[in-house]
Amino acid sequence: QVQLVESGGGLVQAGDSLRLSCAASGRTFSRNVMGWFRQAPGKEREFVAAINWSGSNTYYADSVKGRFTISRDNVKNTVYLQMNSLKPGDTAVYYCARSQYLGITITPSSYDSWGQGTQVTVSS
Repeated sequence: QVQLVESGGGLVQAGDSLRLSCAASGRTFSRNVMGWFRQAPGKEREFVAAINWSGSNTYYADSVKGRFTISRDNVKNTVYLQMNSLKPGDTAVYYCARSQYLGITITPSSYDSWGQGTQVTVSS
């Protein structure tokens, strides 16, 4: 089992940037796809971005494409989500997760380890 801890959330204004980090401990995740999800109040958890083990392949939800960038440092066992041009609609709790698979998937059920989440609030 791998333990995931997110950090970097906060309260920002529309147009600002934030960088989320997800630190992993326990079993290494270097061969697994890592993903970011988010959940707003009253809504289901939704996929945001994912990255394969080498970082050579990434995939984004249409709502964040061009604004968010996912990256990873396998030496530091850390995954990042750089969020630019933030909008009020990006307000949610953001979760880091480790996939059970080596190929990118976007369904939450494909991910077997989850962090506790970090709150991102974007004011207009």
